Amino acid sequence: MDEHHTPFVRSEMLPPEPPPLRAGGPVLWLRENLFSSWTNGALTLVSLWVLWSVLSAVIPWAVDGIWNARSLSGCREIRDELYGPGASVACWAVIGERWEQLLLGFYPRAFYWRPVLALAIFVVAVLPFLVPALPRRLGWFAPVAPFVIYWLLWGGSAWPPLMVMAGLAAVILAWAAVGRRRGAVAGAVAGLVVLALVFLPLGRLVDLVTGSDGNPLDAVFPLSTALAGVLERAVPTSIRSVITREFGGFQLSFIIGVAGIILSLPLGILLALGRQSHLLVVRAISVSFIEIIRGVPLIVWLFTASLLLNYFLPPGTNFDLMLRVVIMVTIFAGAYLAEVIRGGLAALPKGQYEAADALGLDYWKAMRLIILPQALKISIPGIVNTFIAMFKDTTLVMFIGLLDPLGLSNSIRADQSWNGIYWELFIFIGALFFIVCFGMSRYSMYLEHRLARDRR
Repeated sequence: MDEHHTPFVRSEMLPPEPPPLRAGGPVLWLRENLFSSWTNGALTLVSLWVLWSVLSAVIPWAVDGIWNARSLSGCREIRDELYGPGASVACWAVIGERWEQLLLGFYPRAFYWRPVLALAIFVVAVLPFLVPALPRRLGWFAPVAPFVIYWLLWGGSAWPPLMVMAGLAAVILAWAAVGRRRGAVAGAVAGLVVLALVFLPLGRLVDLVTGSDGNPLDAVFPLSTALAGVLERAVPTSIRSVITREFGGFQLSFIIGVAGIILSLPLGILLALGRQSHLLVVRAISVSFIEIIRGVPLIVWLFTASLLLNYFLPPGTNFDLMLRVVIMVTIFAGAYLAEVIRGGLAALPKGQYEAADALGLDYWKAMRLIILPQALKISIPGIVNTFIAMFKDTTLVMFIGLLDPLGLSNSIRADQSWNGIYWELFIFIGALFFIVCFGMSRYSMYLEHRLARDRR
């Protein structure tokens, strides 16, 4: 070591010093984000003035609103006594009077416990898939939950959903058993054969055995409902039936939206895989389906489901309107999801496909274990965006006679007691949709962060 230099070893760390005033804190944030230039500063001041002008009018209108009136004229009388004639205050009393109708439509009041219990069952069924901390074995309840929820909401005998559940279980078991021995194609054929045998349309036999009660299952699974009629006579399990016309409000939008979300995702995956298939027939069918469905507005498909679909069904078939709407919404969202997922598949490096081939995996195992998990992770923002758009589009069912929250708001305003009220109803309905859509958006961000292993 050079004799002119003395060695030095630090024995203790220096205490941290506070940052300079210009290097951190709210002052720096304001300077960098809101007042970084004269133009940005002027725009910030104008924006603050506009925001203050709006909030200074809206907040007193909402906070000083009237809650304890039985009509719009009653709201105005109370307003004149409290704030003077012509004061601008909200009449929230319409929400207090009609919130049950906005949520549940014309569902019988004595059976409100059934939609509440159905919602609780739905939450319990999906939580194991949404929250990683919960035990995965709780997910076994998920396949049973839709049939229990259906029975609670529509009522009637418990045997039709039980028979349908048993039939679908037989289809899945046949598919899996044959597929393990003979391959995926043979398994699919076996599943389709069992599906045709179990759910063979029997037409008028359903009416002869069970009668027509407007149950949506009667048109889709007539053999199961016919056998269920015989079992119902032996072991009664019926609760009071609720026809589809009594559904409405946010409950109707939630049922259609959730059913469309759950059913459209597997359909979109199949269509995306079909569009990238090397089989000309499969690719042509998938492309034609996607382009035709995406090329026509949803409202046209809803009118098709409402007015034209029965012309293509066998005579005497009573196809429930809500079921037709769910099918159309599922098909429409599935076509959009197919393009989103196709983008995720195209974004994967070619090496991932080559790695799957090098491991000796067949097509379906490669897709299930390697390709689709990565493609779906890439596609999460687009998938959730499609779900949110589809959930909001459920309000279009008001044009085909189903009373969603907007449709019920029109009927409420048609009542002489509330004729002339607007903003309060629309704010309440908008808040309901915002809560659900914002929840989906936040969960999407959480899921992206949890799955972003390559960024850690």
